Amino acid sequence: MDLTSRLLIFLEVVELGSFARAAERRNVDRSVVSKQISKLESSLGVRLLNRSTRSFSLTAAGAEMIKKAREMRLLLSETEHIAENYHTEPKGLLKLTSPSIIGKRYIQPVINEFQKKYPQVNVEMRLEDRLVDIIGEGYDMAFRIGPSKDSNLISRPISSVRLLIVASPEFIQTYGEPKTMQELEKLPAATYASDTKRMVELPYVDENGEEANILMRSVFQANDGELLMLKALSGTAYTPAPAFLIDKEILNGELVPIMKHINLHPYYTINAVYPHRGLPVRSQLFLDAVRDYIGNNPPIWEKNIPGFEQMYGHKVSIQNRISA
Repeated sequence: MDLTSRLLIFLEVVELGSFARAAERRNVDRSVVSKQISKLESSLGVRLLNRSTRSFSLTAAGAEMIKKAREMRLLLSETEHIAENYHTEPKGLLKLTSPSIIGKRYIQPVINEFQKKYPQVNVEMRLEDRLVDIIGEGYDMAFRIGPSKDSNLISRPISSVRLLIVASPEFIQTYGEPKTMQELEKLPAATYASDTKRMVELPYVDENGEEANILMRSVFQANDGELLMLKALSGTAYTPAPAFLIDKEILNGELVPIMKHINLHPYYTINAVYPHRGLPVRSQLFLDAVRDYIGNNPPIWEKNIPGFEQMYGHKVSIQNRISA
């Protein structure tokens, strides 16, 4: 193993926080990783890590080497991208990550067609609702809901996502259909909650054009959108839902949009996030295919919601954008 390879192992150990995790990623024994770090220190003639039985810390020399290792990884990646762009046909591995429901419904169909067209491209797809380390974990592209919080990454919007409020006919029969946000506030809700985000309030714009919100009476919380939809289908709660969660439930009469006259804020934007501005051919072609499949005027999921362009203040927001 050469110096470059050992520096990359060293970088992985530090970024992942342990020898064991680095070994697991490389599918080798922990002792192999430890041995290569020792050889790296020997060849450089400096100690890079202060080790204890349970942890390690960087020496001053190690901190400097980490900077250089990151620069080297970036340079190697850019070099590979340049070479790939000279291929007449896309090939190689395309490593992707996405939130579960976005990946299943909207990315996987694109992968299927993409590999029919470009059979030399292999795809590795990981469904992760956690915020993955795109660079550290070696992903070519991630699909994320909401803006990127990492200034070192490139983020390109794919489509806007709007919010609606849905309930089952059984729910409406049991509780009645609410006419005001104050009435809605008293009804049982199913809401999103994860380790990093908890939806307890529902913001909207009132009749005076002022920002307002209600505190939802959440009787069920989950970190999975499909579970929230199942709860709404059960007739025991309503749920505020981003439009991409809607499949055929409204078309089939299983769910009904309620409070359609309320002006709701947009939910988020779905973005493609990647490490480098200059995408290799296979990544650029795949991103183009995703954008074509999802669309943005309207996005594919809004076609499952008849009359959606007239609901939740959407018509007003379009007019405002045109006048602006």
